[in-house]
Amino acid sequence: MSKHNKPQVIFENHQFVVINKPSGLLSVPDRMQSEPSLKDILLQQYGSIYTVHRLDRDTSGVIVFAKDDVTHKELSQLFESRDVAKYYLGLVHGNPAHETGIIDAPMMEHPAKNGKMVTHQKGKPSLTEYEVQEHFKLYAWVKFRIHTGRTHQIRVHMQHIGNSIVCDELYGSPEPILLSSLKKKFNLSKSEDIERPLLSRLALHSASLQFIHKDTNYNFEAELPKDLKATLQQLRKLS
Repeated sequence: MSKHNKPQVIFENHQFVVINKPSGLLSVPDRMQSEPSLKDILLQQYGSIYTVHRLDRDTSGVIVFAKDDVTHKELSQLFESRDVAKYYLGLVHGNPAHETGIIDAPMMEHPAKNGKMVTHQKGKPSLTEYEVQEHFKLYAWVKFRIHTGRTHQIRVHMQHIGNSIVCDELYGSPEPILLSSLKKKFNLSKSEDIERPLLSRLALHSASLQFIHKDTNYNFEAELPKDLKATLQQLRKLS
């Protein structure tokens, strides 16, 4: 993990800590303990830390961990009871047919148990709201609110309506965004042999979380990471 990809503390009190998670870092350890996760890093720092919810490895943005068992139970209940407003931002392929929409498509684990999820009427209720923020030629920048917290929910739901998240190797195409594919007259700089992609990771960011805990209203926002900012800048320039 490179230096600039250090998890950044957005907020903390005695009960919980809120982090802006970099893309490419696991939220919690995987079964194989194959690489350090955000939880491992926080455990070293705080001594005890409890998982409240997760973000996919390649999704960046706001994530909350509890510091004690009681807070863990309280926050976990909040997150499970849909009492948390969860907003994401993402870049999708193409432009959705409608500016705003609600995707109400139950989800379940893929029968092959390969870590993939699918929409299926026998699955668990899954609800995603979306609103297009900006249109580009090949892509759209979209704001999501998820009302349920299924694994890969936004990714599966966007695939479901035909606008998969950019650089999603599981539910879309892993193809990175290259400036040369956006620009007609593109020249590599002399110092480069191969073009560095503008974006080569899942274009999804957990932008904000809002909830009430102990009679306090919390609203946490995570700034967009540099790679997504740079990609948007280029797309705006070219549109």
